[in-house]
Amino acid sequence: MPQQEYFVRDVMTAPAVSIAPKTALLDAALLLRGSATRHLPVVEGGRLVGLLTDRDLQRCAPSRLIPITEDAYNEVFAKTMVERVMTRDPQTVSSATALHEAVSLMQQTKYGCLPVVDDEMLVGILTRGDLIDALAKLLSGTAIGKSPLPSL
Repeated sequence: MPQQEYFVRDVMTAPAVSIAPKTALLDAALLLRGSATRHLPVVEGGRLVGLLTDRDLQRCAPSRLIPITEDAYNEVFAKTMVERVMTRDPQTVSSATALHEAVSLMQQTKYGCLPVVDDEMLVGILTRGDLIDALAKLLSGTAIGKSPLPSL
């Protein structure tokens, strides 16, 4: 039985919800919650400069074990910019990357997502959720493909 070859563009989320480096962490946290996502590419002029995850936010949050008021806690998030805690130069893939290669990379590195960059511009994001959705479609016999990008 011949196998269908799939590419990142076939299953990625496009466009990706993204933020600017000078965004306050408070705004980023609200965006993460509001968009039901766990990863925010950080872009400047359309170019990917970093990645902010829900884990980054948890890591930089003041400990609740130390007495701190809610206002002081929120102030940390309001005065800290995304660029201070984001992962710089994250691993990326292109939309033309074979899906099996992207899956392998995500498994080896334990990454929850890979920003998708074509010609130095962010065009989408590939998440574990995208991969689960693709697997569900494959198992049900439904065709995979949701990206509006043209085939390369």
